[in-house]
Amino acid sequence: MPDLRTRLRVGFHWRGGPDVVFADITEWWRDPAVLRELPPALTALVPGAPTVVIGPASRGTLLGALVAAHLGVGLVEVRKNDRVARHSPVHTHRSLPAGYHEGGAQLSFRRALIRPDDRVLCVDDWVESGGQAAAIHAMVTEIGAAWLGLAAVVDDLPPGSPLRAGLGVRSLLTAGDLSE
Repeated sequence: MPDLRTRLRVGFHWRGGPDVVFADITEWWRDPAVLRELPPALTALVPGAPTVVIGPASRGTLLGALVAAHLGVGLVEVRKNDRVARHSPVHTHRSLPAGYHEGGAQLSFRRALIRPDDRVLCVDDWVESGGQAAAIHAMVTEIGAAWLGLAAVVDDLPPGSPLRAGLGVRSLLTAGDLSE
């Protein structure tokens, strides 16, 4: 039986045409072995014992739920462009840079869901610019919780990016692994 990294590579495709190319990871969710093996593999990437997992909508929340269930801890969903959160004192929020691929989206979650004594593991499928993870990190540390790091399936940060160390990014694959 192929190992997880092999299954991830086989289930991945670059799609699109001359103007738009995108990463298609939808086969990952169809493979029960990937769904079973991803949570312990992502958990093993980051040292420490998380008390909560946080993940950005939508695929970070999907993966975060799998990892949280594996660890026996709770999940906090980071929402994008939640109209209520922008005007709510019970939410914490950050704007993503205007150059971010979603055009400066707002990220938010209910402040009470992360507590100062929490140890937070962030989970996502793909880290490209680090903009989302940096915004989530800022919100988590503003509350006073400990950031354990970001466990991603794919690291696509530019070589030498200071965000990799600053956010504690660890991954199962790099984008280069998917081009082979």
